[in-house]
Amino acid sequence: MSNSCHQCSHCHNQLCLHKVPIFNGLNHEDMLKISDLIQHKTYKKGESIFSLGDNLDSIVIINVGSVKAYKYTPEGREQIIYLFSEGDFFGEQYLLSKRKAAFTVEALEMVNVCMLSKEHFQALLLQYPDMGVKIIEELGSRMFRLEHFMESMGVRNIDLRINTLLLDYSEKFGSKVEEGILIRLPLSREGMANYLGIARETISRKLSQLESDGIIRSISNKAIIILDITSLEEGNEGVL
Repeated sequence: MSNSCHQCSHCHNQLCLHKVPIFNGLNHEDMLKISDLIQHKTYKKGESIFSLGDNLDSIVIINVGSVKAYKYTPEGREQIIYLFSEGDFFGEQYLLSKRKAAFTVEALEMVNVCMLSKEHFQALLLQYPDMGVKIIEELGSRMFRLEHFMESMGVRNIDLRINTLLLDYSEKFGSKVEEGILIRLPLSREGMANYLGIARETISRKLSQLESDGIIRSISNKAIIILDITSLEEGNEGVL
């Protein structure tokens, strides 16, 4: 774990809390009060924010960067459970129970996080009830995406599973450009294959086919442009 830890006072100018949906609706003065309770930590690529079996006492908010939540299957294969990006939060379920972490969270790149302790988090929920409602809404949205993805995993057609993954990435990691939607891929081809439970060669072949069909264009190993998102969406209609 990184030792770079200090109060989040340096965020006041751009106030990282503005990036987080659960804090929407609070005025600037309230956000400044909350920022005084926050600790800021930086993690290098590959560092664990917490590990399977850890006792957690903070809610973690992604300020900059992205992380993966994963665990290993009985066969020893890494299974990625979820990806968190800027504005996402995690660890809240462990603040309301005494359960230990059920997965490991690892930085996919240089990551800055803001951390609220259990004591401060629970006090804020009492002081700002709307925050609790927004957390519930976000968790509901997260469950919907997980259920949608698990449904796609149950579909044998690999093309449909890859379409679903790209559509999810376009929503979470995409930005509009002249040609379409630019996606900074959070995972390598191997990581995407692990996420989908397929061979790396399979996803590379399928992405090449999508490029040949004019639906995507590879910029590098870390970025693609979706040129025709309608084709991806129509390919999933009536299946999920």
